[in-house]
Amino acid sequence: MKIVKTIEEVREQVKAWRKEGLSVGLVPTMGYLHEGHQSLIARSVAENDRTVVSDFVNPIQFGPTEDLATYPRDLERDAALCEATGANLIFNPEAEEMYAPDFCTYVDMDHLTKGLCGASRPIHFRGVCTVVSKLFHIVQPDRAYFGQKDAQQLAVIRRMVRDLNMPLEIVGCPIIREEDGLAKSSRNTYLSAEERQAALCLSRALNKGKAAIEAGETDAAKVKAIITAEIKAEPLSRIDYVEIVDWNNLEPVASTEGSILTAIAVYIGKTRLIDNFIIER
Repeated sequence: MKIVKTIEEVREQVKAWRKEGLSVGLVPTMGYLHEGHQSLIARSVAENDRTVVSDFVNPIQFGPTEDLATYPRDLERDAALCEATGANLIFNPEAEEMYAPDFCTYVDMDHLTKGLCGASRPIHFRGVCTVVSKLFHIVQPDRAYFGQKDAQQLAVIRRMVRDLNMPLEIVGCPIIREEDGLAKSSRNTYLSAEERQAALCLSRALNKGKAAIEAGETDAAKVKAIITAEIKAEPLSRIDYVEIVDWNNLEPVASTEGSILTAIAVYIGKTRLIDNFIIER
């Protein structure tokens, strides 16, 4: 496995693989990899001849008051996980490699990015779409892998690829959780021991909401109330949003019938965590 820092090195390696007739998978990450990322890498390794993992904390998807400076980074640890899982190349550029000093071209989306996380993070998805688009152009993969934990991101990337006729497949992969139910996240490292325990209110609330739907509840407002009450019962929590939306267009729904995404964002102390479940019918 190789670690490269420049776009040219990635392109030269992929060009060599293509000459051999090999397929290429891409796993875009911001590093500080955990078992959730590892599951994406393993899926890519199983479905492609070669796998590229991008390891880049993308500055343009962070707002001015967000955690760009403190976002956890550990390339040595990431490299060990990638190699053990079967990845072939890590692309770990500096910000200056990805964005020229006079960079001014962005990929934006009008609709799917306005609600859910986009409501409180207005520049986030412009940054995500731009960097992911750049990675697709650099690597030119056959498939790219994204986790369901970032469900809005998955929906946005799928729509971008469709709308812009990008020649690759987007593969969504299930949420990976800790044994106690907390969704794996690099930001979990920010939590104190007390906050880590409090964070279980997210998965607990979603489980209650999902159970209500499976028991026959079709009123989205009632399901949201069940989830909201469970989160508010935790004193360290502060809700950003609890939403039930159509999984295809991310529009709010009144009924839980059909394919739906139930998504939440909750602050535990100062740490913002997200979680969700999807029911596809």
